[in-house]
Amino acid sequence: MKAKEIRDLSMVDLQKKEQDLKAELFNLRFRLATGQLDNPMVIGAVKKDMARVKTIIREKEMQEAK
Repeated sequence: MKAKEIRDLSMVDLQKKEQDLKAELFNLRFRLATGQLDNPMVIGAVKKDMARVKTIIREKEMQEAK
Protein backbone atom coordinates (compact mmCIF):
# COMPACT_ATOMS: atom_id res chain seq x y z
CA MET A 1 0.00 0.00 0.00
CA LYS A 2 1.36 3.40 -0.97
CA ALA A 3 1.75 6.26 1.48
CA LYS A 4 -0.48 8.46 -0.69
CA GLU A 5 -3.31 5.93 -0.42
CA ILE A 6 -2.85 5.71 3.34
CA ARG A 7 -2.94 9.49 3.77
CA ASP A 8 -6.40 9.57 2.18
CA LEU A 9 -7.82 7.40 4.99
CA SER A 10 -9.47 8.84 8.09
CA MET A 11 -8.07 8.34 11.60
CA VAL A 12 -10.63 5.61 12.36
CA ASP A 13 -9.74 3.78 9.15
CA LEU A 14 -6.03 4.11 9.92
CA GLN A 15 -6.49 2.60 13.37
CA LYS A 16 -8.55 -0.23 11.88
CA LYS A 17 -5.87 -0.80 9.25
CA GLU A 18 -3.20 -0.95 11.96
CA GLN A 19 -5.17 -3.59 13.87
CA ASP A 20 -5.68 -5.62 10.68
CA LEU A 21 -1.97 -5.50 9.90
CA LYS A 22 -1.10 -6.61 13.44
CA ALA A 23 -3.43 -9.59 13.12
CA GLU A 24 -2.04 -10.44 9.68
CA LEU A 25 1.54 -10.26 10.97
CA PHE A 26 0.65 -12.57 13.86
CA ASN A 27 -0.87 -15.08 11.45
CA LEU A 28 2.13 -14.90 9.12
CA ARG A 29 4.57 -15.47 11.97
CA PHE A 30 2.49 -18.40 13.18
CA ARG A 31 2.46 -19.92 9.69
CA LEU A 32 6.23 -19.38 9.40
CA ALA A 33 6.84 -21.20 12.68
CA THR A 34 4.71 -24.15 11.60
CA GLY A 35 6.34 -24.31 8.16
CA GLN A 36 3.21 -23.41 6.19
CA LEU A 37 4.43 -20.07 4.85
CA ASP A 38 5.66 -20.30 1.25
CA ASN A 39 7.11 -16.79 0.93
CA PRO A 40 8.66 -15.31 4.10
CA MET A 41 9.24 -12.00 2.27
CA VAL A 42 5.56 -11.22 2.91
CA ILE A 43 6.38 -10.61 6.58
CA GLY A 44 8.72 -7.76 5.65
CA ALA A 45 6.11 -6.19 3.39
CA VAL A 46 3.50 -6.27 6.15
CA LYS A 47 5.97 -4.73 8.61
CA LYS A 48 6.68 -1.90 6.16
CA ASP A 49 2.97 -1.28 5.63
CA MET A 50 2.48 -1.16 9.40
CA ALA A 51 5.33 1.34 9.74
CA ARG A 52 3.77 3.52 7.03
CA VAL A 53 0.40 3.47 8.78
CA LYS A 54 1.93 4.31 12.15
CA THR A 55 3.95 7.15 10.63
CA ILE A 56 0.89 8.71 9.03
CA ILE A 57 -1.13 8.31 12.23
CA ARG A 58 1.61 10.20 14.05
CA GLU A 59 1.68 12.91 11.34
CA LYS A 60 -2.06 13.42 11.71
CA GLU A 61 -1.77 13.57 15.51
CA MET A 62 0.89 16.24 15.19
CA GLN A 63 -1.27 18.26 12.79
CA GLU A 64 -4.21 18.10 15.20
CA ALA A 65 -2.01 19.31 18.05
CA LYS A 66 -1.16 22.52 16.18
